Amino acid sequence: MKTGSTNSLLIKGGHLIDPAAKIDGPMDILIEGGRVVEVAPPKKIKGADENFDARGLIVAPGFIDLHVHLREPGQSYKETIATGTAAAAAGGFTSVCTMPNTDPIVDSVEWVQWLRSPERSAVVNVLPIAAATRGSKGGNLTDFRSLQRAGAVAVTDDGKPILEDDIMRAALVLGAEVNFPVVQHAEDTRLTENCSMHAGARAFRLGLRGMPAAAEANIVERDVHLAMQIPNSRLHVAHISTADALKEVRRGKRAKTRVTCEVTPHHFALTDDDVRDYDSRYKMNPPLRSASDLEAILVALADGTVDAIATDHAPHASHEKEMEFERASFGITGLETALGLAIAKLSKEKHIPLGRIVELFTAGPARCFDLRGRGSLGRGYYGDVTIFDPKKRWTFEAVKSLSKSKNTPFDGWQLTGKVVATIVGGRVVYGH
Repeated sequence: MKTGSTNSLLIKGGHLIDPAAKIDGPMDILIEGGRVVEVAPPKKIKGADENFDARGLIVAPGFIDLHVHLREPGQSYKETIATGTAAAAAGGFTSVCTMPNTDPIVDSVEWVQWLRSPERSAVVNVLPIAAATRGSKGGNLTDFRSLQRAGAVAVTDDGKPILEDDIMRAALVLGAEVNFPVVQHAEDTRLTENCSMHAGARAFRLGLRGMPAAAEANIVERDVHLAMQIPNSRLHVAHISTADALKEVRRGKRAKTRVTCEVTPHHFALTDDDVRDYDSRYKMNPPLRSASDLEAILVALADGTVDAIATDHAPHASHEKEMEFERASFGITGLETALGLAIAKLSKEKHIPLGRIVELFTAGPARCFDLRGRGSLGRGYYGDVTIFDPKKRWTFEAVKSLSKSKNTPFDGWQLTGKVVATIVGGRVVYGH
C-alpha cells in the first residue's frame, strides 16, 4: 500500500492486540476522517477507499514513546523533528513525547507551540513535555496551566533532577491542581558528580568513577513520599533503572498514589558488564546497571509495576561520542530498535506475553500522561495503528537508521519483531 492520506482505510485480516479494550484476536478496523469508526470480526466491515492486508501480522494501537529527545530547537546538528519522527515511524511509534532540554529550554507557551507547528515536518504526533522550572534551573516553577493549554502533556527538568524538597513539593501540588504529571529524572547529582557509569566491579576494573544505585533510589524515595502526602498529585519516574527505586514505586502504588514509571530497552537488554574497552556507545544516564538490577526490572515489567517502555532516544553527533569515555556525551538512539529488543529479550527469552509487551507500548503510556484518544483502537479513538510481524528476525544496521545520529550499542544485533507499517490518523507514514 502506498504512503499517503485517505478518506477511509480498512485494515483487514490481522490479529488485533488491544489491551485497553481487552481484545486479542482476529479483527478488522475501519478508520474514517482520522478516527476509528468500527472494529469488527473478519469480513463484517464493507467498503473503504483503501484496504490494508494485515494477514499474518499483529495489529496494535499506535505505539507511544513517553521519552524522546528530538534536539530542536537549537541542536539540529544532532537530530531534527523531521528526522527523529521518521525514525519513530520506522520503529512503530505514532506519538512521541519530546523532552525540553534543548537550546533554548522549552519553558514557554511559544516554544511548545513552535514544537507543534506543521513547519517542523513531523510525520508522527509530537507531544511536548515542557520544563518544570524556568530554564530547568530547579528554582521558579513554570506556568503549568498555560503550558498545558498550549499542548504540553507533562512537565520535567529531564537531564537535571529537581533536588530541592520544597520545589518538588510545589511542583507536585501545582501538578495536582491542573492534573498534570511531573516527570522526574531521578538522580541525586550530589552523589554522581564526574561519574560516567554504574558503580560496580566493571567501573573499578576500568578505573572509572561510578554512580551508586542510591543516587537514583534516594530521589525516588523522596518523591514517592512527597506524592503520598499530596492528594491527586501525579509523579512519573523517568527511565527507572535500579531494584531499590522500583521498590519505592511499588510502595507508592500500594498506597494508591498516582505514581508511574518507565523502563528503557537498554536497561532490560544490557548491564554494566557490557561496558568494555571504554566504548562510549554504552554510556547513558542512568547508566547500565548490575545484573541484579536488570533482573528486578524484568520482574517489574512482567508484574505490572512498570507502566511503559520508553526509549530515551538521545541522538548525538559522532564527535560527541567518539572521545574518551569520561568526556563523551551520555545517551543512545533507540526508536528503531525498541520493539525488536522487547520481543527478543522479553517475549522470546523471558516468556513475557506479547499482550503485555503491547500494553507497555500503548495503553500503559497513554495512562501515564492521560493521553485521551490514544493507546487503544476503540470507536472514536485516533486512527493511529502499529502493524508488525512478531516472528520476523532482522539485523539492525545503524548506518541505515533514519535518525540523524547513529550512536547505538545495538548496531549489528539480530532482533525479533519487525514493524511492517505505521499509520497516523489513518495515513500510512511508514511501510514496506
